Amino acid sequence: MRIAFVGKGGSGKTTMASLFTRYLAELGHPVLAIDADINQHLGQALGAEGAPPRPLGADLAWLKDHLRGTNPLIPSAESMIKTTPPGPGSRLLDLDPDGELLRRYAGTVGTIRYLVTGEFDEDDIGVSCYHSKTGAVELYLNHLMDGAGEYVVVDMTAGADAFASGLFTRFDLTVLVSEPTRRGVGVYHQYAEHAAGHGVALRVLGNKVSDAADADYLREQVGEALLGLLGQSAWVRSAERGEPAPLSRLEPENLTVLGSVLSALDSRRRDWAGYHRKTIEFHLRNAAAWGNRAVGADLAAQIAPDFVPGPGVLAR
Repeated sequence: MRIAFVGKGGSGKTTMASLFTRYLAELGHPVLAIDADINQHLGQALGAEGAPPRPLGADLAWLKDHLRGTNPLIPSAESMIKTTPPGPGSRLLDLDPDGELLRRYAGTVGTIRYLVTGEFDEDDIGVSCYHSKTGAVELYLNHLMDGAGEYVVVDMTAGADAFASGLFTRFDLTVLVSEPTRRGVGVYHQYAEHAAGHGVALRVLGNKVSDAADADYLREQVGEALLGLLGQSAWVRSAERGEPAPLSRLEPENLTVLGSVLSALDSRRRDWAGYHRKTIEFHLRNAAAWGNRAVGADLAAQIAPDFVPGPGVLAR
């Protein structure tokens, strides 16, 4: 199951992504966290120390060549773009920590493994956009055949930046973290408007809720989309100082909210055929808009009409 945390900058989405990842890990679930935000702080929020792992977004040639495998519809890594779908012969992925991709890119904090897209560096400034890095996450998720009881938690870019690609459709549940402010709920309404018609399951998690007026405001503004409310947390403040306590010491009301998020996520059922149709839809959009021109080929030819991904395909 895949969950994305989104919201305006400063809403607390990285804190919530790390908190939910810790929650899953302490329950004993296999979990992979991915930092897809331009401000790369998820590893630190999880308690990682030292240098970050190798960035997924800085090694696209290797990643593309690895993922295309022996797919006859994809003649080279250079012919792949961020939306290229898997097909027969593609290298499909699981969450086995001994897999080549995770051994190459994943960092580890306890039982948690995490990937980073990488920060902007000097060579990127003025010549590249951050979507060149988040495209690596889209490719990764398009080839990931995660199964029941496995979890991927993604800390996304702030605001509506996710809509520059099909990445926003790659999740079973999207949780928008909102403060009880006009700007916070404004981002929710904008996100909901952009996501309409794309099958996105969108819920709201209220954060930094200090009193009943804050809670009432969020209920009034987002209605049934509201998943839960988090107040101030001494546990979170301690964790952000690098002094996390066992998660069992998290405030009971906040722990209950994490349980509500997990229940909402587990209630989702992925339709792999529908999921793959959406992959193809965005691939064709990108091919027509810029991909065919950039690659010098008709990228619609990369689509295998009868191919449907899923854990069952991986097992064969």
